[in-house]
Amino acid sequence: MAKAIMIQGTMSNAGKSLLTAGLCRIFYQDGYRVAPFKSQNMALNSFITREGLEMGRAQVMQAEAACTEPSVRMNPILLKPTNDVGSQVIVNGEVRGNMSARDYFRYKKELIPEIMKAYNSLAEENDIIVIEGAGSPAEINLKSDDIVNMGMAKMAHAPVLLVGDIDRGGVFAQLIGTIVLLDEDERQMVKGTIINKFRGDKTILDPGIEMLEERSGIPVVGVAPYMHIDVEDEDSLSERLTGNVQADLIDIAVIRLPRIANFTDFNRLEALPGVSLRYVQQVGELGNPDLILLPGTKNTMRDLLWMRQNGLEASILKANQSGIPVFGICGGYQMLGDSISDPEGVEEGGILRGMGLLPMDTVFAGEKTRTRVEGTIGSLPGVFSGLEGLKVEGYEIHMGVTTWKETGHALTRLTDAVSGQSKEDGGWYGNTGGSYVHGFFDCQEIVNAIVSGLAQKKGIVLEELGQTDYETYKQKQYDILADTLRRHLDMKKIYRILEEGLS
Repeated sequence: MAKAIMIQGTMSNAGKSLLTAGLCRIFYQDGYRVAPFKSQNMALNSFITREGLEMGRAQVMQAEAACTEPSVRMNPILLKPTNDVGSQVIVNGEVRGNMSARDYFRYKKELIPEIMKAYNSLAEENDIIVIEGAGSPAEINLKSDDIVNMGMAKMAHAPVLLVGDIDRGGVFAQLIGTIVLLDEDERQMVKGTIINKFRGDKTILDPGIEMLEERSGIPVVGVAPYMHIDVEDEDSLSERLTGNVQADLIDIAVIRLPRIANFTDFNRLEALPGVSLRYVQQVGELGNPDLILLPGTKNTMRDLLWMRQNGLEASILKANQSGIPVFGICGGYQMLGDSISDPEGVEEGGILRGMGLLPMDTVFAGEKTRTRVEGTIGSLPGVFSGLEGLKVEGYEIHMGVTTWKETGHALTRLTDAVSGQSKEDGGWYGNTGGSYVHGFFDCQEIVNAIVSGLAQKKGIVLEELGQTDYETYKQKQYDILADTLRRHLDMKKIYRILEEGLS
């Protein structure tokens, strides 16, 4: 069986996901078979595996760092919030249903056999498992039924490295406070601490580190710097969504929906020189972009109402009438139609008027579409004409079925990798388009063609568009991450903790 080590944090967004990915890469570079694991993940960024099963994208990113194929066993429980007090519960890649937070809290211990089956299966195939916790292990109201922090560490017999975020301030209080709130047997499992996201002269920090080690009795195994590594973020806490980005030669606005899902769909556009990708929440932020993108969402109807109430819908319609193209992915695509119906109460129930930019209707049903697809883009007008004939590959995750009222406007012709069936997806009408395919913008040729079309419309030329193979680029980022952590973490001590386990 594999040896295990676990990364827990003092809070959400302390950097657990990135450090887990970095350790996965280091262990892989050192010749080990390694896999990431997170028993329970709450996130709206998800992925469909080769088998058509759904898992969190953070574990996909970590699997890429470990140079292993993503498996739903790496994330057996995925919670996708549908509102402030409930989530869709996905177990082993398949939907179990929607549950309130209270109902799930009572139910989750029944999932322990599922968690351990997935974990043990990975442990039989690998040398090392790097386990990621969630939130904080010191949530004292949740500790009795914990299955993702110290509860998971106990089940896997995994020593714990506790990570604190110095960028938010109070890192010594974070770490000491968390350790104090742990039970004695849990404190014994914490074998090292890491100070993360440090900027500045480490020597100034040294007296605090000495005091931290004295008071906790636990060694500090590293001070990791604030890293600008271009890998996929876990969820909507991502700094990508909060930055003040200035409009560039080509300006693209993404509507930051309250329940935005899979915003990583647009990372490739963000990386192009001469292109700005801005996330917009208010009418005053929209400006005069060259392209407006509507992303996926876990609640299409409620987020459409949010846009309707805050004036963004009216501003988008006005911009579209003036010639600015609008493109939607998944839930954003559904919003662009004439109507959205929810007869079974999958989201909100009832019927909601859509934005009316595409001649189509969407009906929600209880069965979720989960599959991988590949195919070819058809003939398109205007700024997107350069997309014709390009290959597209990605995956679908949605509850609705969309029916077009007119023929001849399909965006792509796809083959379902799970069923083997052919089908049409998405559509284009006027200067508006959309697709159910997550990953539509992952192809370099597609984003280059879109940006070139937008530039041509403005009468400008972008000298250099990205030609780097995206997979090669991502692998280089993981190497940079690993190299940085090797310089700032005591890997000899971490390997010793891994070898000794909890003995």
